[in-house]
Amino acid sequence: MNKTLQLFDLKGKRAVITGGSRGLGLQMAEALGDMGAELMLAARKADELAQAQAQLQSRGIRVHVHAGDQSKPDQIHALVDAAVAAMGGVDILINNAGASWGAPAEDHSLEAWQKLVNLNLTAVFLLSQEIGKRCMIPQGHGRILNIASITGLRGNPPGTMKTLAYNTTKGGLVNFTRALAGEWGAYGITVNALAPGFFPSRMTQGTLELVGEQLARAAPLQRLGDGEDLKGATLLFCSDAGKHITGQILAIDGGVTAV
Repeated sequence: MNKTLQLFDLKGKRAVITGGSRGLGLQMAEALGDMGAELMLAARKADELAQAQAQLQSRGIRVHVHAGDQSKPDQIHALVDAAVAAMGGVDILINNAGASWGAPAEDHSLEAWQKLVNLNLTAVFLLSQEIGKRCMIPQGHGRILNIASITGLRGNPPGTMKTLAYNTTKGGLVNFTRALAGEWGAYGITVNALAPGFFPSRMTQGTLELVGEQLARAAPLQRLGDGEDLKGATLLFCSDAGKHITGQILAIDGGVTAV
């Protein structure tokens, strides 16, 4: 393997991916696993995890799974215990699990607001803290990749989505990324974020059925994201190719936020 390809080589690396059983999480799991990383996928539904595990194993990827609800703080510790027991430690953390909620701001329920804050922000903090203390800080290196959203970079145009809590939590995740990068760079840990635009997924299905063609036309590249579009950036931020990049937010949106 030549020196450039070696920068992306993840053999011997151990990665935890939340929300890894489907959608963007599974796409990123494929990327890391194909480059040699050993994986621990976390999600709520054991059946979906089993399907993802089988799919990844068919590609020759070594993968473990852990079912749990990351919005519940007491389950964060169990996930890290499982990852350390299965893999011996963690080098890469992808904070991908998240939820959305659509409602006018004046009618948005407190229960829904707190649900999104708990999963989209608090769980990311607790899991990053736990893995940082137990694995990355003691070993003097690590890669954390947070999955934000272009909705965390701006509001919604009039007449489109009404997702106040989602936008707010993803905006919080953007600055969480910058602040943690500032603190943990001294430990050899990079912290970055991807801000995807619209990708087909269970979360976006309803929106895309209504305005998917309109959203694609609004993008300079005239398309939505697909099943491969996060892989390159994921590998950059999670490998030695990105060892001098930290605190950065990369929009993967077909150019939507550029115009």
